[in-house]
Amino acid sequence: MSWVEMLLILLAGMAAGTINTIVGSGTLVTFPTLLAFGYPAVTANVSNTIGLVAGGLTGTWGYRKELVGSGDLLKRLAPMSFVGAVVGALLLIVLPASAFDAIVPVLIGVGVLLVIFGPALQRRALAAHHEDGGTAPGWQRVALPAGIFVAGVYGGYFGAAQGVLLMGLMSVLLSDPVQRINGIKNVLGTIVNAVAALTFIVVATDKIDWAVAGLVGLGALMGGVIGARVGRRLPPWALRTFIVVIGIVAIINLLR
Repeated sequence: MSWVEMLLILLAGMAAGTINTIVGSGTLVTFPTLLAFGYPAVTANVSNTIGLVAGGLTGTWGYRKELVGSGDLLKRLAPMSFVGAVVGALLLIVLPASAFDAIVPVLIGVGVLLVIFGPALQRRALAAHHEDGGTAPGWQRVALPAGIFVAGVYGGYFGAAQGVLLMGLMSVLLSDPVQRINGIKNVLGTIVNAVAALTFIVVATDKIDWAVAGLVGLGALMGGVIGARVGRRLPPWALRTFIVVIGIVAIINLLR
């Protein structure tokens, strides 16, 4: 590996860590970079997933103030992300690469639409919430963990724009401010990446390039700090706009 290649992978990891903390889709920076240097797709995906865990940790730490009071919700949702990530990681190992080609752009598109219409849908859900005496509808209590599980499967399998999907889903089904939702997204996304990474280490050690994982990880570690500082300063409308733009870019890239 040349110094130029090392530097570019490091910078790609930094960009991915920054983008992941603000919204998600950092994989759309690192994955094509690794492919351009000739790494096999599965090796690039597995090594990238392991590396990006570091950015998730610093990004989550950066959002710690927004996460105050979210403990009970995270205890309910984290197991769904955990199980979903294991399922997705195992699917990556056993299924052909083309298996999710059709559904991935659709899922990201749904996430984008949910982010756009989330505030209006959230207001309607809150109105129904108050009319029901403060009890969340049964479908909502089921839909949220089920959606988090599906996002976990997707994140364990590939992960690009997982954050868009999580933000869209939670924007509709939770009444929390968008910055708190973004903090929750960082926690759940980090769980998915970490579980998928551990799964790969156990069952697909031969697919890991540790030099690549280390460079991506070092860059993502710094990027998570940058992303938290930038993302926490964005007003809600700007954060939603950024999420939508990133989601659309992700769909375009995946449909090429």
